[in-house]
Amino acid sequence: MHRRRRTALLLTAAIAAAAPLLTACGNDAHPGAAAVVGGERITVSQLENRVDEVRAAQRAAVPDDAQYQQAIARTGSLTRDTLHGMVLDRVLERAARDAGVTVTDREVQRMRAGLEQQAGGAKALEAAWLQQYGIPPQRLDANFRLQIQAQKLAQRLGTDTSRPEFWQALSKAGEKLDVDLNPRYGDWDVEKSSRVDAKTPWVRDVTATGMPQTL
Repeated sequence: MHRRRRTALLLTAAIAAAAPLLTACGNDAHPGAAAVVGGERITVSQLENRVDEVRAAQRAAVPDDAQYQQAIARTGSLTRDTLHGMVLDRVLERAARDAGVTVTDREVQRMRAGLEQQAGGAKALEAAWLQQYGIPPQRLDANFRLQIQAQKLAQRLGTDTSRPEFWQALSKAGEKLDVDLNPRYGDWDVEKSSRVDAKTPWVRDVTATGMPQTL
């Protein structure tokens, strides 16, 4: 469980909170895109939908208004973390494909069954993954598939997911995909396979009032 949780932490966005609403002056290189990965757009709308999924799951898990606000306040940049996860997922998929790694539905279900047993049931697992990693229930199987991809890729490379060799494979995949983030969400560091905040003076934070992020 420790190895799986560590891998999940590496490969998924952290459970989130009110990320800044950002506005920008000037023209975007890719209008309507939060990122372009391998020539394919991750649209702002797709990103918003993924954020909304997490928010809805948090709301359902914590119906009390005060506790819900506390859950939001405990975490930082949901929108940016979610985009990081969406991009990294595609980078990992490319690295796995290049290495000839495949994952079956049976492997996903086996992993899920094992984690449910350790967590104390399906609902307990869903709650834990939402709280710790910001993964809503409907995204669990997709996330488990990615965890298995990461583990099998590391095994194929003769290493594990914490070692430089693994992240070098992701870096190479990221270079091939030519990841391009909308500047309002930061930059993509190819060597680290990670989103980083960009210093763009023309990007303005408009959530100083602390309003819950809705994009």
